[in-house]
Amino acid sequence: MIKSIISSQTRFFWVMFHVILGIISSITPFVLIAWFYVVFVSSFFAVVRTKSFYLFSVFIAYMTSFELLARMSQTSPFIPYELGKYLLFLMLCIGVYKFKSKSHLGLIMLVLLLPAAFFDKSGEVTRGNLVFNLLGPVNVAMAVWFFYGKSLRKVQLIRLLRISILPLVAILSSLIFKTPSYNELEFTLGANFATSGGAGSNQVSTVMGLGMFLSFIFLINKWNLTGYRITDFILFFLFGFQGLLTFSRGGILGGVLGIMVVIYFIIKTPKSVKNKFRLPQIGKAFLLSIFLIVLTFQVADSLTGGLLGLRYLGETEGTLAGTKEKSINSITTGRYEIFLEDLDLWQESLILGVGVGASSFMRDISYFYLSHVEMSRLISEHGALGLIYFILLLYMGLLILLRKQTPMEKGIMVAFYLVALYTTFHAAMRTYLTPLFIGLSLIYIVPSKSKKKANKVSALESEQVKETIPA
Repeated sequence: MIKSIISSQTRFFWVMFHVILGIISSITPFVLIAWFYVVFVSSFFAVVRTKSFYLFSVFIAYMTSFELLARMSQTSPFIPYELGKYLLFLMLCIGVYKFKSKSHLGLIMLVLLLPAAFFDKSGEVTRGNLVFNLLGPVNVAMAVWFFYGKSLRKVQLIRLLRISILPLVAILSSLIFKTPSYNELEFTLGANFATSGGAGSNQVSTVMGLGMFLSFIFLINKWNLTGYRITDFILFFLFGFQGLLTFSRGGILGGVLGIMVVIYFIIKTPKSVKNKFRLPQIGKAFLLSIFLIVLTFQVADSLTGGLLGLRYLGETEGTLAGTKEKSINSITTGRYEIFLEDLDLWQESLILGVGVGASSFMRDISYFYLSHVEMSRLISEHGALGLIYFILLLYMGLLILLRKQTPMEKGIMVAFYLVALYTTFHAAMRTYLTPLFIGLSLIYIVPSKSKKKANKVSALESEQVKETIPA
């Protein structure tokens, strides 16, 4: 089934298929469950047997991207609530075994996480708490171990990104279908769950921001996403618009961050190099990005009566009424306070921390609140070993910056890394986004050949897909 999606030239069909899948998922979860297992069963064993890193990566990107839609559609236990964590762990373990790694930094990061899994200073951590808090950073370490040193052709990257957007399209259509009439919506200066489709607004905003960013990459490079330029623009607008309406700022800001990073790499590239690699014109690229972002924000802000703008300025009901002082803690919706309390816990257990999952039970003011900043959770629960883990994660970003790569591909990879890292500061590592895109950011993109050779490569890849994966 993966073969049909990758090799199909009727891209608009698959976009509409996933639009319909998202709408039906809003009514009943069983169609989504059926589709997920049809794709999984028809492709899993062939993918596991394949020697193609590309096909293996495509399978991971497509299947894990259904994580949020499965949550919204309440498919558990048929599709696990934390699908991304479990499926990523399974596939990355298989991938590490099948494809040799050129670096063991990921393995070192993994080892650093293990000690804190064997003790609990709070005495309240359950097995569920342990898995919930540990599997995210474990998957990041496994992704570094698996993806580092691997390469893809540019055409393969485009196909991988195109197929990974399809589940996001299904999520978008489900959100739009579930959202009440805009005349019935009541907006406040807090997260809006009526526009989040029954899932956490922070997670929905994160995925919508990702969709906005990925669709922008296709727009700016004039890569074919849906089959029609106009629908590519519409997708970008809808991802941003629906994400803004959640009133959860982190995810949309992450999408904007990714866009700005790509634009920066275009702007800083000398003109002679731009011409060589056929980069978009600076003026056109910059104006297009600014215009699309501002237009989307203005439409959403107008719909909310100006409350959206106030929300992004960090205002709350209390600060506007004068009963609460505007502070870093109010702007970050309590994250700063949790961060400080995590630092206090670290001071008490500098070397090994308080144990995986124990921090939320040992804080005072933010007792039982889950940390939204992964860095503070790592150092409070894993101690100095967690700090070293995070430093190694930052080192990965330095390697990406120093790597020789064509300007656009380098900009995209740096953007992947920064968006994934930024997400850990507002949504911890609770979604598939951080481990998957940290991993993808480490891939080296082989420079494009001539157009004639590229066509031969494309044809050869289609044949390889047909031979490798049965329908």
